[in-house]
Amino acid sequence: MSTLDAEGLANLAPFSFFGGVTAHPPIVMVSIGRRDGRPKDTAANLLATGEGVVHICHRPLGQAMGATAASLAPCEDEFDLAGLAKTPSTVVALPRVDGAAVALEAKSRRAEGASNASEALERITTQLPRESLERYETLRQRAQELRQIATDLRPQIRSGGRMPFEDLQLRGLDRLLWIYLRLLYTEWSLSRFFERTSEQAIQSDILRLEQKLAGFQPEEENPRRQKARQTLEDNLATSRARLANLQKAHENHELVQLEIDRLENKIRSLSELAVNRQEPEFISDQVDSVAESMLETERTMNDLRFATGLVEIDEEIPELVTRRTVTTQGG
Repeated sequence: MSTLDAEGLANLAPFSFFGGVTAHPPIVMVSIGRRDGRPKDTAANLLATGEGVVHICHRPLGQAMGATAASLAPCEDEFDLAGLAKTPSTVVALPRVDGAAVALEAKSRRAEGASNASEALERITTQLPRESLERYETLRQRAQELRQIATDLRPQIRSGGRMPFEDLQLRGLDRLLWIYLRLLYTEWSLSRFFERTSEQAIQSDILRLEQKLAGFQPEEENPRRQKARQTLEDNLATSRARLANLQKAHENHELVQLEIDRLENKIRSLSELAVNRQEPEFISDQVDSVAESMLETERTMNDLRFATGLVEIDEEIPELVTRRTVTTQGG
């Protein structure tokens, strides 16, 4: 995909795929991750200029396309690096790849972004009540002890062996703490949601709407009554969906509470296991195993974003083991 930055410098980046959204009007969708918590050049350029060209390259251009994956400074031109010729576009102001099988010249229609981890962490730690943060801080200290145990085992490893809890190992613990912190926030958000949402009131609305709807014929001849019936039916469907949503939230609330307890117990168990097992590699594998077992829980938390208000969080994981919790400003 080719873009221009705000200064008019060209950028070219390879994508594995893009998605077609509609044919009329023709709309495609691209998903762009972050690098070091910041938007990549393609995303930054699209947000700045609102224009890009999506290419489909055939085999002769495959090697050159792969070359554009190189990490260059924003001022460097991937066209030149890959030896690709530019040709003027017809609809947009930036160049496209000369000789590409397909070139979709596009103007940005809508941009949505995932919150980065730093923004999400600040929101969570400033809104969670003190008792929840204290609960998290207790577990963070336990994770820090686990890391220290494995670090103290370093002298027992032969020279040249893999050092324990460096990079990936520490990231595993950070991931567990990140899941735990988001679980606490989800549990608190659901509790607030239940305080503001009355199941009895929704059921009363459903009964009232059903009674009103009973006064209408299935096929009303009068246009006004036909419109009124459609309005009642739509309102009734909305109320029933609200009730189903609330009931599902209650079920998930119980699951979240159980997962909070499970994760706390897992990290305690890993700390005790680390003392007895004395094998940093084994400890690291166990941390990864626990993190993988939480994938379904992460999907559940995504389903509950209607209550938490958090948009989907990207793959970035904040450093938590070595960071003390920010004091809450919430209640």
